[in-house]
Amino acid sequence: MRERTGHTQRIQKTLEDANIKLDSVISNIVGISGRRMIEALIAGRTDPQALAALADGRLKATPAELEASLRGRVTAHHRFMLRLHLDQLDALDGAIGRIDKEVDSNVEPFRVAIEMLKTIPGVSSLSAEVIVSEIGIDMSRFPTEGDLISWAGLCPKNDESAGKRRSTRMKKGAPWLKTTLVQCAWAATRTKETYLHAQYLRIRSRCGAKKAIGAVAASILTAAYHMLKNGTLYEDLGANHFDKRAQGKHVLQLVNRLKNLGFAVQITPMAA
Repeated sequence: MRERTGHTQRIQKTLEDANIKLDSVISNIVGISGRRMIEALIAGRTDPQALAALADGRLKATPAELEASLRGRVTAHHRFMLRLHLDQLDALDGAIGRIDKEVDSNVEPFRVAIEMLKTIPGVSSLSAEVIVSEIGIDMSRFPTEGDLISWAGLCPKNDESAGKRRSTRMKKGAPWLKTTLVQCAWAATRTKETYLHAQYLRIRSRCGAKKAIGAVAASILTAAYHMLKNGTLYEDLGANHFDKRAQGKHVLQLVNRLKNLGFAVQITPMAA
């Protein structure tokens, strides 16, 4: 996938060298519409209006915007490089398809665990496969969830000198697992009305987005640990979990404040 992304970027660079600004109006230049236009450019077609007409009807860009982005000077060298990179993309797509088929045939013994992990917000089928391949399904090798989080590198490293902590950056850990969990955390923050989304917002306001994402990734791994250990599905605590947890403390603070002002306070819960 990284190689595929690299060739896509090289196609974009080649187009820009020919003054074709297709990436400014199309999000995926090697999608259906972009591929049609690039193939037409390789074939020698240069009329912007004819090229813009090849766009799929669902494309948001207007014909005028497409025509403006397709006015350039495409040389024989540009056509050669575009053809070369498109052929590389096709070869990589074929390789990715074969790899996916091979992986799918080998994950059958772990299918139940993968389906369980997919119930966690932000965890896709591919992410669940990566998590299982990295940590396995036998959680007895990790005495606690803290040991697993430390092994994955999702906790601050021990960087202390003369009694002073010099850094709170995350320690190095399993690179594939850590990267996957951070990607899952970003996806989980876009799921509204969930515990992980609420956790991200709560920590971001105090410590910033990066540390908040690290905490969400650690929470995802903690949930995965207990799910694999106990064979249970994910149960979301809800977006109001932190409000409920702090309700008693907040009420006590308000009562003490009123008492300090000279009032006698009696708490009576409202009927549901």
